Amino acid sequence: MVLYTTPFPSSCLSALHTVSWALIFPCYWLLDRLLALFIPDPCQKYQLLCIVLFTPIYLGFLVTSLPFAFLGFLVWLPLQSARRPYVYSRLEDKGPAGGAALLSEWKGTGPSKSFCFATANVCLLPDSLARLNNVFNTQARAKEIGQRIRNGASRPQIKIYIDSPTNTSISAASFSSLVSPQGSDGMARAIPGSIKRTASVEYKGNGGRHPSDEAANGPASSDPADCSSLEHACIVRISGDEGGRLPEADDPATGGQARNGAGGGPRGQTPNHSQRDGDSGSLGSPSASRESLVKAKAGLDGGSGDPGATYSKAPHKASVVKKAAARKRRHPDEAFDHEISAFFPANLDFLCLQEVFDKRAATKLKDQLHGYFEYILYDVGVYGCQGCYGCQSCCCCCQGRCSFKCLNSGLFFASRYPIMDVAYHCYTNGKGTDGLASKGALFLKVQVGSTLQDQRIVGYITCTHLHALEDDSAVRCEQLDMLQDWLADFRKSTSSSSTANPEELVAFDIVCGDLNFDNCSSDDKLEQQHSLFTRYKDPCRLGPGEEKPWAIGTLLDTDGLNDEDVSTPDNLQKVLESEEGRREYLAFPTSKSPGACQKGRKDVLKGNGRRIDYMLYAEEGLCPDWKAEVEEFSFVTQLSGLTDHLPVAMRLMVSTGEEEA
Repeated sequence: MVLYTTPFPSSCLSALHTVSWALIFPCYWLLDRLLALFIPDPCQKYQLLCIVLFTPIYLGFLVTSLPFAFLGFLVWLPLQSARRPYVYSRLEDKGPAGGAALLSEWKGTGPSKSFCFATANVCLLPDSLARLNNVFNTQARAKEIGQRIRNGASRPQIKIYIDSPTNTSISAASFSSLVSPQGSDGMARAIPGSIKRTASVEYKGNGGRHPSDEAANGPASSDPADCSSLEHACIVRISGDEGGRLPEADDPATGGQARNGAGGGPRGQTPNHSQRDGDSGSLGSPSASRESLVKAKAGLDGGSGDPGATYSKAPHKASVVKKAAARKRRHPDEAFDHEISAFFPANLDFLCLQEVFDKRAATKLKDQLHGYFEYILYDVGVYGCQGCYGCQSCCCCCQGRCSFKCLNSGLFFASRYPIMDVAYHCYTNGKGTDGLASKGALFLKVQVGSTLQDQRIVGYITCTHLHALEDDSAVRCEQLDMLQDWLADFRKSTSSSSTANPEELVAFDIVCGDLNFDNCSSDDKLEQQHSLFTRYKDPCRLGPGEEKPWAIGTLLDTDGLNDEDVSTPDNLQKVLESEEGRREYLAFPTSKSPGACQKGRKDVLKGNGRRIDYMLYAEEGLCPDWKAEVEEFSFVTQLSGLTDHLPVAMRLMVSTGEEEA
C-alpha cells in the first residue's frame, strides 16, 4: 500500500489549499484568542484588564478579516472532497534503532519478543476550547508533550539483580532510571555500600538518543564506544547482606555522579523507578521504591528560551532501591506487573494519541516525536461537508445528523516499526458538538520482523476515540459495532496469507484509545457488556462493572489540574497511590442518588475513578501456537499539568512456543 505523504494528490491542489488557509487563518486565530479571553486562566493575574484592553482590538481585527476568511472558505470547502484522510511522515533512521534494523532483530524463533504500547488523550484543542478543560497554551504544551514522551521512552534498560541468603537468581529486572556511574572505558565503577555494578552499560540505539538529540542536548558525556549493541543493559547487583539499605553516597567520585545524573547516560533522559521479579524490562516491582533519591536539575531539551519552557521545570528524579521484603506485591495472584509510573516505559514501540485536533500543535508534536519514532501518522480525519470518509453521501446531513466537520479526528500514531497498511473510517452517528469533529477509527498494520523463510511478522493496531456526551450510550455502542466491522474488513483486505500458504504471521492485535465510558458507572452498562470485550481482553477488568483492585481512573478532575500537589509527575504519582489522593484528583461518575451530594459526590462512590482510556489485546486470531500475554501494565503520570487524562502503557509478550527449556 502507498502511504500518503501529502494531504492532496497534486501540488496544484496543495497550493490552493495553502492559499485558502492563509486567508482563513487570521480570522480563526483572532476568534480563538477572543473566546479565550473570557475563560479564566489561573496564571493570568489581570484577567479583567486583559478583557477590557484586548476585546476591542480582537473584535476590530476579526471584523476586518471576515471578508478574506469568507473568500478563503469558498476555495477551501470544495478542496476537502479531494483531501486524503491522513498524512504520513517518515524521518529515516539508518542507525541501530531504526525501523530496518529492528526488523532484523526477531525471526519468530527462539526467545519471546515483547512490544510496548501506550495511549493518551493529550487535549491539543484550539486554546479557547482547551481552557474549558483547565489546560492552557496548546502550542507550548504540544512541544512539551513530545519532549516528555521522547525522553521517557528513550531511557536505557537497566536490569537489577537482588542477592539474598535464600535467592541468588534474578529476582528483579527493571527499566529503572538509576544512572550508571561509568567512565569512558565502559567499565562499571564500584558504588559504596550494598550496591555494586557488575557489568558495563550499553545503551540501546545510540543511548536511546536520536541524532537530532545531539544537537538539542549536546553530546552525552562518556558514551560507550559500542553503543550499537542491542543486547546489553546496565546491571545493578543489590546485596541482601546489609538489609537492602542504600549507602550514604558521599564519595564524590561515585555518589556525586549519581546525584547529578551524569554517569555515562545521555543528558536529559528521564528516570523510571520500578522493578519486576524475574523479568527484564518491567514497570512494577515489590522491590523498587517510588521514593526519589536523586534530583537532577537539568531541564528538558529545548526548554530554554521557548514558551514551552514553563512546563520543563519539573525535576527528574532517580529511584532508590529498598529491601525486597519492604514492598510486597499487593495482588500476588496477578499474572503480570502493574504500577503507577512517573515515566513512559523505556523502549516504547507504538504510541496512539487522541485529541490532537490543532494542526499547528500536531506539527510541533510530530517534530518532537521524530527524535524517537521513525514513522508517524498525523492530521487524521476529514473536513467540510462530505459526510464521513468512505461514505457515499456528500450532503451536509447524514441520517439527520450534521456532518460538517470543523475539526479532524484528533488521532495521532507513532511507531518505531514500519507501517504497511493504513485505513481510516469516520463514525457516521456523531451528535451535537461531538459531530463537528470527524471522530473515527484508525487501523494500522505494522511489520515487526520476518522469519528465516522470509515470512513477514506483522501486528494490527486500532486507535479510536468514541462519542463523548455522557448520556449517549446507544451512540457509543453503535460506534463499537462499526469498529468491529471495520476492523474485520481491514484485516481481511490487508491479509496476503492463506491457511495453506501463510505469507504473514500475526504477532498481536491491539485496540486502544479514549472510549469515553468506564467499567464502574451504572450509566455505562450497555458499553460494559459490549461484544468487543469478548473478542479483546482488558487487562484491568474482571468483568462487566467489575474492575481489578489495582486499576485506577484515567480521567483527572479538571478543577485540580494546576494544584501544586499534582504539578509534577512524581507528585501526581504519589498522590494517586493513595485512596484519598485518588478521590481528590480523579474524576468519578456523577451519582444520581438523592443524598449523594450531602457529603460531596466523591465520598459516596466506590472504585478508583473513571477509567475511560483503554488498552485491549486479542488472544485469538494470531499465528497458530503463538501466544500474547501482558507482561506489565502502567498508568503514567509523566504528562502531569499538560492534559486531563492519564496515559496508559502495556508491554505485551509474544511467545512462539519454540523457546528453549
